[in-house]
Amino acid sequence: MFSGSYVAIVTPWKDDCSGIDFDKLRELIEFQIENGTDGILPGGTTGESATLSHEEHRELIKRTVEYVGGRVKVLAGAGSNNTTESIGLAKFAKDAGADAALVITPYYNKPTPDGLLKHFAAVAEAADLPIMAYNVPGRTGLNMSPETTARIFNEVEKVVAIKEAGGSVDQVNSIRALCDITVMSGDDALTLPMISVGAKGVVSVAANVIPADVKAIVAAALAGDFAKAQELHFKALPVMRGMFVETNPIPCKTALKLMGMLNGAMRLPLCDLRPESLATLEKTLGAYGLL
Repeated sequence: MFSGSYVAIVTPWKDDCSGIDFDKLRELIEFQIENGTDGILPGGTTGESATLSHEEHRELIKRTVEYVGGRVKVLAGAGSNNTTESIGLAKFAKDAGADAALVITPYYNKPTPDGLLKHFAAVAEAADLPIMAYNVPGRTGLNMSPETTARIFNEVEKVVAIKEAGGSVDQVNSIRALCDITVMSGDDALTLPMISVGAKGVVSVAANVIPADVKAIVAAALAGDFAKAQELHFKALPVMRGMFVETNPIPCKTALKLMGMLNGAMRLPLCDLRPESLATLEKTLGAYGLL
């Protein structure tokens, strides 16, 4: 079920960050669908999941499913370093009508391979929903090895995919050599090379800003037109890199603000871009024709 360009969508806050601006969320979802995005991920890292209350997280999933209305897939963020909490989010996602859940490797705890297997098995069994595992060692302090990924895929029926954001194409090589799990890139700049070794698409940050272009790169690569995909990739690469001039999603939300699509509000401990980073981002977006 996982293929193409999924967006890890930002969470739009009210101006004072007191809650989610659901009218703006609907607008952002429509923008994504109109530009060819294949799936929406609410409540991921880019959606500031760490500062969502439990009630907000659930309402975000529910409203996303409602606004999407079955037109594209909804991959609900259901990650936590607390297995019981992740189970609750994944079960809610299923009941709300989400197509699948994204479950990150538990951060801070740094579980062993056995602990990882038991964590994913517990979530998958309780929720009875397709699960995309999420490996992002830069956030969690833990790199899930290809061997552990293959073991989880082979032993936990509902874990059908992995969002691989370890920054290594060779890790994807190793995963694909060991098992048939669906791999989705978790790093926009590595999507094209990851597809060349068997990945099926991307869960993208940059698609918040340039959804049609990210979709075009993935579509060309999956069709085997790597010359076209490479041309599009290098065109979009400055914007992809621009999304990480500081901690994600600060640059992404700032870009959307500069484009007149968002107020740019972020909850602490995230804060505004530093002036030098803002100047860099403005130059990048201007050169791309987004401003």
